[in-house]
Amino acid sequence: MKLTARNTHRDIAYFYIGLIISFSLSGIFLNHRRVWHPMKYKYSTEQIALNQKVTADQVTDDYIKSFSQEFKIDDQLRRYAVDDNNVLRISYTDHDVQVNLNSGEGEIGEFRQTPLLGQMTELHVTTNKWWIYYSDVFGIAMLTIAITGMFIVKGQNSFRKRGWKLALIGIIFPLIFLFLLG
Repeated sequence: MKLTARNTHRDIAYFYIGLIISFSLSGIFLNHRRVWHPMKYKYSTEQIALNQKVTADQVTDDYIKSFSQEFKIDDQLRRYAVDDNNVLRISYTDHDVQVNLNSGEGEIGEFRQTPLLGQMTELHVTTNKWWIYYSDVFGIAMLTIAITGMFIVKGQNSFRKRGWKLALIGIIFPLIFLFLLG
């Protein structure tokens, strides 16, 4: 096989096609995770009622610990807060709790990971040392695909004649959003 831009571009793209698709989909999922998060879909809900009246002042680390034991929630606590409407919200790794402190009624939601889609999203955000190295190699491969792609087409539709304009627009477009959102 002759080492050309076309062959290099094609073979690296073939090798990484699974990861390209996975990162593309998981990136879309992460963009919309407030609406639907594949790493966390509601598996079951349970209606609950507190045994005694609780005020916002009584919600402490010790109270949350006893609440967790009482309702048999044994996964890791992430955070808790009482909002302006006097609703206690507790977030665990695999559970979310909402309790109206005025009425004492609430709900415990249990979450699971969406099969396959959740794992793809996990790859996108993992901090595993070896995966980060592999992702760095993947990033270099994406740069290689982009650079070799500039030299594949010849003639009127080449990068030199037409492609550089589209590439420039492709660089400017996200920068506009960065400045508008930043």
